[in-house]
Amino acid sequence: MRFVKSLFSFSSALIIFCGGIAQAVTEVQWWHAMGGVNGERVDKISSDFNASQSQYKVVPVYKGNYTETMTAAIAAYRAKSQPHIVQVFEVGTATMMAAKGAVYPVEQVMKDSGEKFDKSDFLPAVISYYQTPEGELLSMPFNSSTPVLWYNADALKKAGVGVPITWAEMKSASEKLLASGMDCGFSFGWQSWVMVENYSAWHDLEIGTQENGFAGLDTKFSINNKNVKRILGQISDWSKKGIFKYGGRRGDSLSMFTNGECAMWMNSSAYYGSIKKQAKFNYAQSMLPLDTEASSSRQNSIIGGATLWVLKGHKSDDYKGVAKFMNYLSSPAVQAWWHQETGYVPITKSAYELSKSQGFYQSNPGTDTAIKQLNLNQPTPNSRGLRFGNFVQVRDIINEEMEAIWNGSKSSSNAMDAAAKRGDALLRKFERANK
Repeated sequence: MRFVKSLFSFSSALIIFCGGIAQAVTEVQWWHAMGGVNGERVDKISSDFNASQSQYKVVPVYKGNYTETMTAAIAAYRAKSQPHIVQVFEVGTATMMAAKGAVYPVEQVMKDSGEKFDKSDFLPAVISYYQTPEGELLSMPFNSSTPVLWYNADALKKAGVGVPITWAEMKSASEKLLASGMDCGFSFGWQSWVMVENYSAWHDLEIGTQENGFAGLDTKFSINNKNVKRILGQISDWSKKGIFKYGGRRGDSLSMFTNGECAMWMNSSAYYGSIKKQAKFNYAQSMLPLDTEASSSRQNSIIGGATLWVLKGHKSDDYKGVAKFMNYLSSPAVQAWWHQETGYVPITKSAYELSKSQGFYQSNPGTDTAIKQLNLNQPTPNSRGLRFGNFVQVRDIINEEMEAIWNGSKSSSNAMDAAAKRGDALLRKFERANK
């Protein structure tokens, strides 16, 4: 009798154990670069997806800033310990494309997994950046933004000036703002992205040959053209009067705007959450100013931010989970929530329309500025974006040379000539390594 009971107990345990195996959850590792509040939002998206089904569990892991995250993923792939998904910023696109055999194009992932995927719903200005010449989508757009002109509405009202539309008006408005008691007229962050890359696209100016690198690796920089040199030189002259103040390469100058020091600030639309939390004044955003000496009309701005790349080397069933998560991530409800919370643009037309129907733009005027800028005109070869090898390092070079302009050690002409020459050397190095 004892034997029968023991056998029964063993059989019951075996059934429970086997049932546990049958119900095992497949983990999907997602390495990302979203710190702080945005990191918490990434966690929420993941946990909500996990709660929506029982087969897969997305595990988000913060790996540091964009450069650190991409570098960690590449090293992990070489060590055969790579995640399923890694978030890579837009300037890392050429590097990821060159990682032959490592990348599983997201469009192919969706197709192989049998998941529905409507590529036509994505905003053209967002999706075009991450497609092959044949139109295949390489990575899933996630956090896309573009620089806008943030302004202190109370300060402009006090100074009796309207929102500047041109660079000439940026100067005159800043002079009146200084006269009214402001410490500085304007500043900007992510200066290479805002004042070289987007300034060029906004005025339909070439950033580099070969369609800004999209048409071939044998590209050369054009950032030392007369218009870029002139506008940076003018801003340097204005800084001597306090019209412009430099506050750092990335988002370091945010506090100069939110604490009321500078009345205007050019940087990513994705600072919406931070400005909403920190600013103690009425603020709004408008389109980037037009340099009428460079162009008579505005073209379109280009995106920043990052996409999600899928890495090869995992079990086929894992990628079914990846595909399901990508579908969830790009759904209208999730994208509308992400857009409204962060200021990143919704990656699909459906999410944009949902935000409109929810009254978000009516309640928060100006928050669709980034979307309007990106879709202002059909992108040209000069305004589609950029795809340069080693551009992470090139941006550091551009930043160094721009800082030499601000501190007066170089003229804008000499600095941008040096930036182009040093950048071209890195382009040739990348070309040789990827022929």
